[in-house]
Amino acid sequence: MKALIIEDESLAADRLELLLSEINPNIKIVAKLDSIKKSVQWLLENQADVIFLDIQLSDGLSFSIFEQVAVSTPVIFTTAYDLYAIKAFQLNSIAYLLKPIRKNELEESLIKLQKLKTAFNIDFETLMAQIQGRTPEYKKRILIQIGEKIKKIEITDVAYFYVFEKGCYLRTFQGNNYLIDYTLEKLETLVDPSCFFRINRKFLVNMSSISNMIAYSRSRIKLDLTPKPTSEFETIVSIDRASDFKKWLNS
Repeated sequence: MKALIIEDESLAADRLELLLSEINPNIKIVAKLDSIKKSVQWLLENQADVIFLDIQLSDGLSFSIFEQVAVSTPVIFTTAYDLYAIKAFQLNSIAYLLKPIRKNELEESLIKLQKLKTAFNIDFETLMAQIQGRTPEYKKRILIQIGEKIKKIEITDVAYFYVFEKGCYLRTFQGNNYLIDYTLEKLETLVDPSCFFRINRKFLVNMSSISNMIAYSRSRIKLDLTPKPTSEFETIVSIDRASDFKKWLNS
């Protein structure tokens, strides 16, 4: 689980990180931010599975973050004040923890988050969008770091995402390949499902990249993609996905 901590008191942020590591060593802190400005910038280009959010930051109330960027990630508020609780639960809050944060309350909030995910069996971002009666916002671009340089790739320029060895890559319609910091499972929740489909364990393809389809053995479908993947890859729609693939094409 990837967690973002937004807290302007460094000691409080460090203590929260320590408590989380004690509760679940698999929780990865992807960033610790101390202002509204930094948080908005980070959220415009990055994703987390949960946000731990203090309310009073150095440059104002953290509620203004939600006015500047669409946030569908579940939020656990961590604050010294109880007067903002009602406002917090009007947003994406699943817990409101008062400082000093108690380990058992923090653990209970994480259990609640996991139960919500398990009960609905869907991505939490999609769930929050449904609860709030809005259309999910899909990723428009991905940032690629090449050495010290950062390159912006528009999602519309991506022909397909694929797994090779232990890495996840994207390939553009221009034929360029880039290593990315996502899994195919996560990408499925970030890109528009009307444009992209997971055909098997290794490929998530853009409909516009499909140049030809061939009936294959055991009711499977072999795809010709543009640009063409290298010979070690099989772009075959798996049996368990074939029915949904045909529905996707006809939608």
